[in-house]
Formats: sequence, C-alpha cells, structure tokens
Amino acid sequence: MSRQEIYSPEGLRVDGRRWNEIRRLSCKINTHPISCDGSSYLQIGNTKVMTMVHGPIEPKNKSSLLQDRAYLTVNLNIPSFSFFNATTNKKLSKNSKKILELQVSLVNIFQDLIILKNYPRTQIIINTIVLNQDGSLISSIINSISLALIDSGISMYDYISSVNCGLFNSKFPILDLNYLEELDLPFLTIAIIGKSENVSFLLLENNLPLDALEKILAISISGSHRIKDLMDNQVKKSSKLRIKSINEQSIN
Repeated sequence: MSRQEIYSPEGLRVDGRRWNEIRRLSCKINTHPISCDGSSYLQIGNTKVMTMVHGPIEPKNKSSLLQDRAYLTVNLNIPSFSFFNATTNKKLSKNSKKILELQVSLVNIFQDLIILKNYPRTQIIINTIVLNQDGSLISSIINSISLALIDSGISMYDYISSVNCGLFNSKFPILDLNYLEELDLPFLTIAIIGKSENVSFLLLENNLPLDALEKILAISISGSHRIKDLMDNQVKKSSKLRIKSINEQSIN
C-alpha cells in the first residue's frame, strides 16, 4: 500500500479515521470467572487479545519463591494463525527471540505497577493469548493485562494504558496504527501510568526525526489517556453489574 493511500488529501485514513482518532475499542472483564482469578477480553479494531491471571498462588518451584514479594510471570501466546511478522516473512514461534523479549518487557512493566510486597512468598501468573492482530499488538496486550489484573483484585498503584503512534511523510502524526499502516510508517509504542504523563514503557523500532518526537509523544500520551478512560468506564460498568447481582442473591 502506498503512502498516498494511507492518508488521503482529505485528511482521512484507509479505514475512514482522522489522524487523531483511535479505532473502536471494546473490552470486558471477568470473562473466565471459574478458571482463573482475573480475566479480560480486549478488542481494538480487528486486534483481539485475551488475558487470564492466576494468583497470588503458592510458587510451583523454589526458584519462584521470594521472601519479600511476589514472583511475577508473564506467558505470551501468539499463534501462527493470528500474527505474521512481515519484516522477516516468518511466523513467530512460541520461543522466538521477539516473543521472549516482549515477555521480559511485560514483566518489567507490571512488576513496577503491582504492589508485589503485599504478596510475599507467592507467585502471580499472567497468561495472554492473541486471537487476532491488525496493528497495535503490543499496546493491546498491555491494556488487556491491565484490565485482567484489575479484575483479579491484585493491589496496583494505578492503571496502565498504551497506544502506538506513527509519522506520515516525516511530519504528520497518526494515532493507533492498523497493520497496513505499521508496515509503511515509522512508529512508536508507549504505555502511560494512569492520568499522569509518566512513561512506563516506550518501544521505538523505526527511525524517527528527532524534531517530531516531542509531538508524537504528546499525542500518544493523550491517546493513552483516552484509552484509559474507556477501560475505566468498562470496569465501573462491570462492577455495578456485579454488585447488583450480589445484592439480588442476598435478597433471595
């Protein structure tokens, strides 16, 4: 796809959005109430991610036993039918370097967000599976894990929300890229803590002009706040339904 097709002279992208619009985001929590302690399903555009949290539980081996805090594990499953690495033209295996590096990054993000000292000598296991991907993959994974942790009731300092942002023609920022846009445009992925401007994670895999970085960061932070509000609304809605269900059961 040519860059002219990505961003039309009328200011519209291939899917009809303007430069600062995110795709339709829908999310749910408590999707697997019996099989795990916290769960979530998140879809943004055609990217779909599901996360399940187990814990705090007793560690399965001694190497996962820490006296002063919980041991955090993140398992990421990106099946071959859902993700295709266009850079190398090879499907990513479960033990590929890119997947392993991403798992380490996710552990680093969330071990600073979770109050691990509240759960000494335990283990928290996060299992995430990508059902379909159409851009913003890493952002969707981060957002899904954040929702599942909230559903689990594990103590955290705040939400974490993430989005990516690209640069068109070296000067026009474009928020929340789909897969085709990611193939043609340089972009970065950012994760923000709560409604602050504190950056918890930033991944830049392409070269970006230095003079455009500040503008992209500002737009990305704003987009992350927008996603945080959407996630927060869903959590509040789900909480109200859960409280209503508990009240009805107590009356009966």
